[in-house]
Order: sequence, then structure tokens, then C-alpha cells
Amino acid sequence: MAIIEMKVPSPGESITEVVIARWVKKDGEYVEKDEVVAEIDSDKATLTINAEESGAIKTMAAEGDTVKVGQVVCTIDTSVKGEKKVGKKEESVKVESAKATVEAVKEATPTTINKQQTTSYANGTPSPAAKKLMDENNIPANKIVASGKDGRITKGDVLNTLSAGFDSSVTAKWGGSRNTDRTKMSPLRKKLAQRLVAVKNETAMLTTFNEVDMSAIYTMRAKYKDKFKEVHGTNLGFMSFFTKAVTEALNHFPAVNAMIDGDEIVYHKYADIGIAVSAPKGLVVPVLRNAEQMSLAEIETSIKNLAVKARDNKITLDDMTGGTFTITNGGVFGSMMSTPIINPPQSAILGMHNVVERPVAVNGQVVIRPMMYVALSYDHRIIDGRESVGFLVKVKEMLENPTRMLFGGKDPSEVVLGL
Repeated sequence: MAIIEMKVPSPGESITEVVIARWVKKDGEYVEKDEVVAEIDSDKATLTINAEESGAIKTMAAEGDTVKVGQVVCTIDTSVKGEKKVGKKEESVKVESAKATVEAVKEATPTTINKQQTTSYANGTPSPAAKKLMDENNIPANKIVASGKDGRITKGDVLNTLSAGFDSSVTAKWGGSRNTDRTKMSPLRKKLAQRLVAVKNETAMLTTFNEVDMSAIYTMRAKYKDKFKEVHGTNLGFMSFFTKAVTEALNHFPAVNAMIDGDEIVYHKYADIGIAVSAPKGLVVPVLRNAEQMSLAEIETSIKNLAVKARDNKITLDDMTGGTFTITNGGVFGSMMSTPIINPPQSAILGMHNVVERPVAVNGQVVIRPMMYVALSYDHRIIDGRESVGFLVKVKEMLENPTRMLFGGKDPSEVVLGL
């Protein structure tokens, strides 16, 4: 009998212990080689432990336990053999046979057959936007038909449930007791709390605001979104426009892309843009490397890939390391205006918000336009007011005139005239 010891991998430098967040495979269960057996939380990210060989697993730590890096947390008995996996052809036959059986049983007892859910980590897990709606309307997950990938509950699924007339009176409502619940803070949440407090205490943080008329971007998206998806295989969203506008503005105001290192200021000749993304374990900030060289399609594809990894808890430390500037979008949650907190050691962060149709004055006339408030929080120790305001104005100019992004922030006519 061969026993393989599975040890906690090192999530990165300076990390000596982690928390067992969840056992994906239970004690005594058969696992395949490279299959995920557990998820671990560090103070920087949620990572996975994968089986080194196939066999029966024996766990040696419970969920919620704090364990040392390099500690043995489970073993795999390789002498235990699992069932032989069927080939694609055999699997297809089995699936069709299973479908026929289910249909036959459904016809016989239509009221007693429940829809079988596929088993996956995402099954029944709501997206952040869906979770918010579910909490606000007291809707449990088992009352929603999920349509997302691997059984994930989307915001649209919740809206469909509400529109169908969900009766929230059958669920537990807020109030009526004096009970409390206590949960231990995860290492990731504790580290995030420490960093946020440190930023407020160690930087001279200020925030400047402006507003952007999104009409030009709305028009461009409406005209080209179908063709864009056909050619590039991805949707044309707002984030790519903002990322491109930010990289051009950083080129004009390099102090906003700089950071303090001891007694020196480091000016970056590149733009590694962090995109704040909500993940099941909290906020993470994966980085787009050399975003200044990316096209809109490349930015959209990269953001989509990173968002999927964050949603599935597959984001790595390398994905989040570095970054010279950050963009965060509170608008997806309905935020009208906020003051985002700098992501250290960076010196500035741009906050996007929701788009609202408002009356504005254009050429002496009151018109209705889709408007968005934007906020730039910055470290006043190295970024002056002139630079912060100028940066935000430059971002506004390019978003309201998207063709400027193709000409280094200049109007096309200026380029033609050599101005």
C-alpha cells in the first residue's frame, strides 16, 4: 500500500500559515490525479490543493483550521482503485440512455421527479449582484432556477423569480429575535482590513470628482457591438474604454502612475492596470500587464478571463502582483458616488459609478444625457491638485471623444495639422 502525503503549498513569500477554507473531497472519497481536493485561504488569495496521485483521500485537518505551510493535511492511498472512466463514445451512449430513462420516469410520475442538479462548486452559488438581490428580497437559493455556468445563480435568475411572483413571506424575515451570529474573519479579510486602515493613516489621500457624458460611448457601442463580438469573440463593455482612457491620461500625467519607495519616487514607463473584481471571498484586484499596448478587444478579453478566474476562486498571486494604477467600478452595484481607497503602494485609483440619465446644459439648451460621476482618489504627497484634476479632465475628454484614444489623446484634426 502506497501512501502519498499532501502538504500545504506556499502561497508566496512571507506567508507561513493558511486556513482550510473547504474540503472539496471528503474523507475516504476517491480522487483522480490533479483533481482539486481542498481550498485554502491565505492573507493574499484563495488557492487550491490538487491531488498528486489517484486514490482514496484521508483528511487530517478540519475546515476552518489554521495550518502551517508545508504541514501534511491529508494523505492519498494509491492502492485504492476507482471506476474506469468511460470514453467519449461510451459516455455519449450512457448519457442518451440516462436521458431516455429520466423522460420515461417523468411521464410515469410527473409530480414526484425533481430536477437533478449537476454537482459542481458553482452549483447554487449566486453572483455578487444576485446575492445582493436575494438578501434584499429574502429569497433562498433553493427557490431559484439557475441558468449560469456550472449552475451559478445570475442576477437575471433572481429577477425572473421575482417577476414570477415569489412569496417572501415563507422565508425567515429580518427582526423578531435577539440572536447574533459570530464568524471568524478569514486571513484575506483581516489582511484587507489592515491594509485599508494603513492607507488612511499613512497617505495624504484626497479625492477629486468630475462627470462624464457617456453619449458618445453609448452610440459607438450600439453601432458596433454586434460586429465587435463577431470579429473579436467578446462583448464591447465600458471597462475597455475607461482602461484605454486611463492609460492615455497616465502618459500625460506620469506622477499619477508613480509610487513612493522610501525617499524616492518611482515613475513607471508602463501602465499595469489593476481591475477591482468582486469574488466569493471578497474584493480582489487582478492586473492587466502593459495595458497601454492593448487594443479594446484585448482589454475586454483579458478582463473577462480574469473575472472568471476570480469568480471561480482560481485567481493566483501572480495575477494580482504589481499594478501601477487601479480602476474600480461601484456602478455595477448601483453606486452614485463614492471615494475609493488607494490600493498601496500605488498612488491613485479611479472610481466609476452608475450611469443615470440627467438633464444637462449643452450649447445653451437643456438636454437629457447618460451621465456618470467619476472619482480620483490620490496621494497628495506626490500628486499635486493640478495633476490630479488635469488627469481626470483628460480621462473625461477621451471618454466623451473616443477617437482621441487612437491619437495619443489628441483630436484627429490636431494630428493631421501637426499640432
